[in-house]
Amino acid sequence: MTLSRELSAARTLSVSPLDIERVRKDFPILERHVHGDKPLVYLDNAATSQKPRQVLDALDAYYTAHNANVHRGIHVLAEEATALYEGARDKVATFINAADRAEVIFTKNSTEALNLAANVIAWAGQPRGIGPGDNVVITEMEHHSNIVPWQLVTQRTAATLSWFGLTDDGRLDLDDIDSVITERTKVVSFVLVSNILGTVNPHEAIIRRAREVGALVVVDASQAAPHMPLDVQALGADLVAFTGHKMCGPTGIGVLWGRQELLEELPPFMGGGEMIEMVTMQSSTYAGLPHKFEAGTPPIAQAVGLGAAVDYLSELGMGNIAAHEHVITTYALEQLQQVEGLRIIGPKTATDRGAAVSFALADIHPHDVGQVLDELGIAVRVGHHCARPVCQRFGVPATTRASFYLYSSPAEVDALVGGLEHVKRFFGVAS
Repeated sequence: MTLSRELSAARTLSVSPLDIERVRKDFPILERHVHGDKPLVYLDNAATSQKPRQVLDALDAYYTAHNANVHRGIHVLAEEATALYEGARDKVATFINAADRAEVIFTKNSTEALNLAANVIAWAGQPRGIGPGDNVVITEMEHHSNIVPWQLVTQRTAATLSWFGLTDDGRLDLDDIDSVITERTKVVSFVLVSNILGTVNPHEAIIRRAREVGALVVVDASQAAPHMPLDVQALGADLVAFTGHKMCGPTGIGVLWGRQELLEELPPFMGGGEMIEMVTMQSSTYAGLPHKFEAGTPPIAQAVGLGAAVDYLSELGMGNIAAHEHVITTYALEQLQQVEGLRIIGPKTATDRGAAVSFALADIHPHDVGQVLDELGIAVRVGHHCARPVCQRFGVPATTRASFYLYSSPAEVDALVGGLEHVKRFFGVAS
């Protein structure tokens, strides 16, 4: 089933398919109280998710029973660590429906994965690489991790950088798609789900146009992989990046998926141990996939933790997770729009929308909003969310962002709304 059909199926539900009380028991941190007696209301999931016991137990088991370096050791711990590390790759490959496990490259996060993609494409040489007069296309809603690498690459290669703008309701303006993506375009790189606006982008139209001109397609799926089914073969992109810590896994582990034939064609990103086949003082040859792109000691424990996270998410069902978040996001949007003086930055309905909701509250600075909410035990994110061009587009210095996940409950939405009314009273804003 394609991403669009999965999301359409999720939208038909008005009641969550997940047993939230049971799910929440898997996450020890959700039982915390902060500032003395305030129950934690964790609404900062777009920044990082919390970790279930299953992932914590997997990390503990690795370090207490199997810790060793991977691949070249012949002792029992090295063999066990290698099996766990490569087993995690198998799990991720299945999770995203990769055609081959060799297409899954472990990185430390999405930022490294996107920098890897940008640089190895630029280094590839013509006709694949990026050179003078070529063009790269991104969008105005990108995370800085999908803006700055392309700025650096185009500056270094004398190429040009173009982008799609935004509509007033926080969606991509594709009216001029044929004039933005042209015969000069070598790469189109875009976010599947915006981390600040929550927008789910129309990937089919963008990829179709990129294919017409022969451009490579890079997708930032950091806010998609944790929240909805991700089938890289159905998606139709060439390279896809996402990160483990937003999908119940540990920090320090990310993924770059790529089509096998493309990865074989592209040059390495970093040199060192593990990524080589043969080294002499004059030259080197390189290992096959995926090791060509995994120089040095990899994030072994983190990969094991990501594998456990994939098991956990798969058991719940990504379709069920998407449906639950649609129910919660629908409720949150309805309730937030009842708060007088609150302006949602981004789509105001849950159609083609993820679970991150950014907003401005009256003339109160978001940092003040976040600080007062924290005193109530409510954790949100404030700032430009590494998407400053979006804030400029909508004329705000920053936003407050509440972001939901598989363990978020309607009661937490109610706590947020009540907390915002408290913020207004604290700053003397009339309702």
